[in-house]
Amino acid sequence: MGLFLTIEGVEGAGKTTAKKVVLRWLQERGCEFIETREPGGTPLAEQLRALVLAEHEEQVSDTTELLLMFAARSQNLGERIEPALAAGKVVVCDRFTDATYAYQSGGRGIDEQRIALLEQLVQGDRRPDMTLLLDIDPEAGLARASARGGLDRIEQETVEFFHRVRSVYLQRAGRFTDQYVVIDASQSMADVEQQIVTALQTRLG
Repeated sequence: MGLFLTIEGVEGAGKTTAKKVVLRWLQERGCEFIETREPGGTPLAEQLRALVLAEHEEQVSDTTELLLMFAARSQNLGERIEPALAAGKVVVCDRFTDATYAYQSGGRGIDEQRIALLEQLVQGDRRPDMTLLLDIDPEAGLARASARGGLDRIEQETVEFFHRVRSVYLQRAGRFTDQYVVIDASQSMADVEQQIVTALQTRLG
């Protein structure tokens, strides 16, 4: 079986940059890998992503948002993630179910047991082997995200929302220590890259 590596963090934490570092590290070592993201990763899942992130005339209920997330995840798992892992490849995924616990439970206030039921239904026993959590103060992250322009529906949430998201991420990092590596994303790009490389070398050799 392959290895399932995910990258998590609040808006503006630098996940895109972190993914580039990971992919370069894998490429330099001749590892076979695929990259994907959540929600998204397949044509159908990308359509679901667009529905999740777009602004709508009607209010998107928290449960609707949660179900759309898991619908996209189910498609990504079946079409891309599981086949790649079965072929012995490394899968690098921008966000996964830890994001659902952080955003939909921490941010929206959905009971995590409801999320756990969907997690078991959609994933079975599939969990990431390694998660890089890019940790940054939400104010700093949102400032970075705003500088990029064009904030989506979720990125427009209040700073209090993202503090709750960050809190759940850190709680999960403390709970699942074999899975998580917390990266201080407030440091310089060079320092962040070094933290990521060190984590990869320590965990993957």
